[in-house]
Parts: sequence; C-alpha cells; structure tokens
Amino acid sequence: MVDRIAIIGAGIAGLCTAKVLLELGYEVTLFEKEPDLGGVWSSSRRYPGLTTQNPRETYCFSDWPMPKDYPEWPNGSQMQAYLQSYADHFGITPNIHFSREILYTEPLSDQRGWELVSSGPTGEQKDQFEWLIACNGIFSIPSIPAFRGTDTFLATGGKVLHTSQLTDPSEAMEKHVLIVGYGKSSCDVANAVAPISASSTMVVRHLIWKIPKRIGNVLNFKHLFLNRLGEGLFPWRKLKGFEAFLHGRGKYLRNCMLASVQAVITRQLRLKKVGLDPGTPLETIGRSTVSLVSDGFYDKVANGTIGFEREAEIVELSSGSARMSNGKSVPADIVICGTGWHQRVDFLPDGIRAKVTDKQGNFRLYRSMIPLGVPRLLFNGYNSSFFSQLNAEIGAIWLAAYLKGQLDLPTIDLMSADIDSRLAWMDERTDGKHCKGTNIVPFSIHHIDELLQDLELELPRATRILQWIRTVRASDFSIVGQRFVARQSAARSIPNGPSA
Repeated sequence: MVDRIAIIGAGIAGLCTAKVLLELGYEVTLFEKEPDLGGVWSSSRRYPGLTTQNPRETYCFSDWPMPKDYPEWPNGSQMQAYLQSYADHFGITPNIHFSREILYTEPLSDQRGWELVSSGPTGEQKDQFEWLIACNGIFSIPSIPAFRGTDTFLATGGKVLHTSQLTDPSEAMEKHVLIVGYGKSSCDVANAVAPISASSTMVVRHLIWKIPKRIGNVLNFKHLFLNRLGEGLFPWRKLKGFEAFLHGRGKYLRNCMLASVQAVITRQLRLKKVGLDPGTPLETIGRSTVSLVSDGFYDKVANGTIGFEREAEIVELSSGSARMSNGKSVPADIVICGTGWHQRVDFLPDGIRAKVTDKQGNFRLYRSMIPLGVPRLLFNGYNSSFFSQLNAEIGAIWLAAYLKGQLDLPTIDLMSADIDSRLAWMDERTDGKHCKGTNIVPFSIHHIDELLQDLELELPRATRILQWIRTVRASDFSIVGQRFVARQSAARSIPNGPSA
C-alpha cells in the first residue's frame, strides 16, 4: 500500500518536496490557502517592486533553469510563472488543492498518521494521511505592530497594511504614506510608491547595511557573497580547513576583505552624505539578514522623494497623522509595515506544538526538518537562507531518504543535543534575531553540505573547490537528484519507513 502524504503549502518548499515524493510513487496532496501557487511569490502577496535578491542562476531549481529571457533579478510575476511551469512540467499541479486552508490537524490514535480539517470554497472537509509535511513557510503570517490609536486611524479612513498586503500600488496614489522598517520589502515599497504618493516617509529604528547589486557599480555582488569564500567570511559553528585559517591566523586577511567592501559600499551609496551610515561593521549582515539595494532608492533619499525618520518609531496614530518617538508628527493616510513575520504552526494541536517548539517559540527541528518525539510529522523550508530554494530541494531529497529508511541518524538524545547547541549558537551569533531558529543566513551552503553528508551524496571535490572562487549555481546540484534516483532504482524499499 502506498503512503498518502499531505503537504501544507505550495510555495518553493512544498513544490520541490511534492516533486521528489511523486517521483518515488507516493500519493501526494498539497493544501494551499491562496488561489495560486508560489508562497511569497503568489499574486495575492506580491508587493510593488518585489524582485528576487538572487540572480536567476542561483535561485532556480537544479533541474529546471529559468527562461533565458528572464532578467538577472526576476520580478515577482516572473517568479510565480517560473514556479507554475515547474509544477506543470513535473506533474505537481493536479495534486494541489487551491484556496483550501488547514484549520487544524490531529494525530490518529494509533499514531499511524494524521487527520486534517480544511476549509475552502466547498466548505470544511476531513482527510487522513500517513504523513504530514509542513511547508507553509516562515513568511506566511504577517507581523504588524499594535499601534496606539489604530482604531481611530482606521475609522477615519486610514489604512494599516503589511508590505505583503499592498498588492496594488495605486492605493498609495496621492496619499501620505509611512513605511515602517528598513528591510528589503520596506525599501522596495517605498521606492515604488514614492513617485505617486503625496509623501513617502520611512520610519526606521535601526539602520542596517544594504548590499548593491553591483559593488562599485561594476562587480556583481554574487561574485563576493554567493560562493563558499563569501560564506566562509562568517564564522560557522564548526570551523575547519581554510575557514579555520580565515578566522584564526588569517583573520587579518578576512577583516581587510570586509573592510574594503564596506568602504566601497559607503562611498557608492553616499551613506554618510544621506545620513544612513549604519555605524556598525559590514560583517553584521551575517547576523540575520542580507538586504539588497532597491534600484534608485538612495537617489530618492538624496533628493528628498523618500523621507526618513531615523532612530524613531510610531508612538500613536490619529486621524491623518502619526506621532513619532522623536516628538514629530508626520502626515499619514497609509501605514505600511515591513515588520517581519510570525513563525507559528497554529494548525498543530497545543501538545504537539509544545514538542515542536521550545518555551521561546524556537523550532526544535533536527536538520531543520525533524521534530523529535512526534511521529510522522516533518518540515521543509524552515531554513531561510541565501539559497532557500536549494536548501528546500536538497531537503526534499533528504526527507525522501528518511521516509525510505535510508538515513543513518544519531540517537534521539544526540539529535536533541545538536538542536540545543545550534539554537544556543544562533542566539549568540544573531542577538536572538533568527526567526525562531528558522533563519540560517548566511550559512546556506554549510547547511546543504550537512544534508549531503547525511545522504552520502556530497558534491565532487572539484566542484566544491570551484565554488570557492565562483558563484554557486543551482545547476551544480543537479547531480544530487540524479544519483539519488539511480540509488532508488537499485535499493530495496522499506514500506513503513521510520516512525519518529
């Protein structure tokens, strides 16, 4: 009997997980609450100005390149079309239940599967599956601050939105717009609405470093940061080889490299002139996030098209205005919040959530995928990074090997100790800014290496050496899927798979 597998979410992680499992003969059903696939790239969530942070050859699946006529940084609609073509080509689309949200789940009494209750256009329905894989993503529940005076502000015609909820830029036409935050989505939105709004003002508590797409207006940033050397500039928790040298006797060389790049970026973006120098070392980009510069953003700041309230936050909203912590009152018709996301799994029962997360809400997942002590529940995509799609794709292969009983994993106690160690290291490294243990920036390749070592499918040594000096391409990893499929054709299947 073929196991039935439920996947929650039809974004990048859900799609590549479904693809791998369908190829192995599993019966797969994806539940997607939006009317189209794509996750953050869905048309229901695309804010104006949304593009990838990665060049196309680093942000595609290893066996499905993006169209050659795509720009180097595809926009949101192009990404959604690309993901749709992937789903159509690999036969995933017929298995997706669109506009169907999971209300809650319950493990079956015999611990041999899960019951899912979902709602959609045809009402509520119940389904049972042998396995449940959460691919709902860590960017699916918007986090919007509870500003004082919001009720009055809304009652008098104001709007408070998350960046993902501003899908129509005309909402900002001739309006006074406040954009809260300084991440990529906030800057993208400010950049897009500033030319059509009555005013656009960013409200920013802390300045962070922005990375130009072309450093010094010449060198594509991928050549510096999207390779093993770029990742090796930041200290991984298990240093060895050349990385140990870079953070030991060769630290002077590493510091000089970062300082040189920092000086170039400071001059290029005129950060001191526009008053947006973060005042911290560039290496702080490795703590939680890396944000590319939105095209033309700093020009708009320089000429006053985009206003700035630095080291400030909204204290209170009132009819047509907002009072700042710096004492200023700023006109406001719309407040757009690029203030992050909640990392939660509300569809799981309380008792299960208590096992999946700790008291601080951090996800306790071995290899970012296995919750300990919860039978037949798995995760994929809970590892945001520079190469999120590759982490999800290799993660899907890892999960397939797990389901087939082909992984030689440590004991529960050793896995638990590894999780504790990883979370403690992340807390110290990021000052707690790791999205509840789900943000592995900048260690995308390190995480993939761990998965490939578990699978005994490491990249050829020559490829890994080459990746130190050139950009890591998705196509580098196509050999992994090929070798895994070849292994399955020769391996004896284990019907029931693992139970924990």
